[in-house]
Amino acid sequence: MSYSKEELSAIQEAMDKWQVNVDRTIAKQGERKDPFISSGFNEINRLYTPLDVQGEYNEKLGFPGEYPFTRGPQPTMYRGKLWTMRMYAGFSTAEESNKRYKYLLDNGSSGLSVAFDLPTQIGYDSDHPMSEGEVGKVGVAIDSLADMEILFDSIPLDKVSTSMTINAPAAVLLAMYMAVAEKQGVPFDKLRGTIQNDILKEYSARGTYIFPVQPSMRLITNIFEFCSEQVPQWNTISISGYHIREAGSTAVDEIAFTFANGMAYVKAAIKAGMDVDKFAGRLSFFLNAHNDLLEEVSKFRAARRLWGYIMKEHFKAKDPRSWMFRTHSQTAGSMLTAQQVNNNIVRVCIQALAAVLGGTQSLHTNSRDEALALPSEESVMTALRTQQVIAYESGVADTIDPLAGSYYIEAMTDKIYNEAWDKIQKIEEMGGAEKAIEIGYIQSEIQKAAYQWQKDVESGDRIIVGVNKFQVKEPEPSGLLKVDPSVQKTQIDKLNELKSKRDNEAVANRLEELRQAARGDANIMPYILNAVKVYATEGEICGVLREEWGEYVAAVSL
Repeated sequence: MSYSKEELSAIQEAMDKWQVNVDRTIAKQGERKDPFISSGFNEINRLYTPLDVQGEYNEKLGFPGEYPFTRGPQPTMYRGKLWTMRMYAGFSTAEESNKRYKYLLDNGSSGLSVAFDLPTQIGYDSDHPMSEGEVGKVGVAIDSLADMEILFDSIPLDKVSTSMTINAPAAVLLAMYMAVAEKQGVPFDKLRGTIQNDILKEYSARGTYIFPVQPSMRLITNIFEFCSEQVPQWNTISISGYHIREAGSTAVDEIAFTFANGMAYVKAAIKAGMDVDKFAGRLSFFLNAHNDLLEEVSKFRAARRLWGYIMKEHFKAKDPRSWMFRTHSQTAGSMLTAQQVNNNIVRVCIQALAAVLGGTQSLHTNSRDEALALPSEESVMTALRTQQVIAYESGVADTIDPLAGSYYIEAMTDKIYNEAWDKIQKIEEMGGAEKAIEIGYIQSEIQKAAYQWQKDVESGDRIIVGVNKFQVKEPEPSGLLKVDPSVQKTQIDKLNELKSKRDNEAVANRLEELRQAARGDANIMPYILNAVKVYATEGEICGVLREEWGEYVAAVSL
């Protein structure tokens, strides 16, 4: 296809306008100086457009850092700064997890991502009967501020970005993190990181909920409001499609259900009296990087365009930062196999490449042995090195949105965008995500997709290497990480010692103040923070809220 002089002039004018954004960004944060970018050897342009190659100039593409953000949320993308390599870790005790974090930081990880054990995720202390057999198993056990102090011992919180995968008790764990920062002398406005804080997907896809929907939504909007004033650099929610996909959804449904949940949070915050532009810029997302490389690249690009449209046109946000879709990604845990575990290294590399080509802002790569156990130190190193090889050796980070203009990519991007938007509109007609969850629509759609996937695997229509084709006889796995069963006793002993030494009168007073706040309509974040500072435990704080708000009971459909 050839262009007229007028068309080429319009493209050049748009390019020149975008370049102003680039220059401003470089002046603020600099630009990477990798040899291939800066030396002129095999010189690579920042960005390719129809000025470089014949093809349709599509306004849906635009330029990176500009609406509709299809090509990326930042003008320079990885030319300016690589994605954050944020390895997910947490197991056993705070002491053991602290050692793993220091190991990861020493080996090039640029952010931390905390995995909590199941009791912590559902608001129980380690000595609760419901915690029996689960303490420290799938993440680190955190009962109080004392554990959090150990978890981040000698890790300067003004120098690292920390993500915490926590939902129902997110306010409590954020308060603990803030209290640790205060003890380190780090101002709250210097803290950078994310709490997942996405309760709606817990009801439909994951299950670590505590409270009914309405008080849970109150907690979320309280966090939005509190952090906008006290912790302005903190991402107050990571709206998660990851677990929706892990539960079996399609790529389209991952985006549709995630954005339906996101719209519910935005509506709740607006209803609580917040201006959309005051909090929308701190909304972040968490997507799955799945097996189908080109579909996944298209999914990330469609997601940016769609969220931009929703915020700009549907919610009428005025600040361009409110239109930006920023996402953390994790490779697909559900695609790891216990058979031929070394195949998982290849799978993770492809999935990580999809996230990078799709333009993710941070990334966790799963370890080869996670289908069998918590990852060993050696496996974690391989997973981290996978990201580093992609970043520094593959060349895919040297130019912005390298696959743009591919007929397949652009067609798939449009397809995912349109189908996801159709489903979102259907959910809105039902009354929004909360209603769609209440009537079981979202759960049903996930279950149908998961069932179809499993049927395809069992019939052989979908090949899983080493599982239903190319099998070999394997020896029993060795060298797996095992959590010492004495961890629960250790945690209980620490908890008992804490309770014997703390000011229990102050704890009782702070918990009563929290109870009264929960009965009213005040923002309860300051009350939780006050309780945390006197070493009230997570179980005690969540216990007060359980007594006042009750617990969510999932409806069972047969």
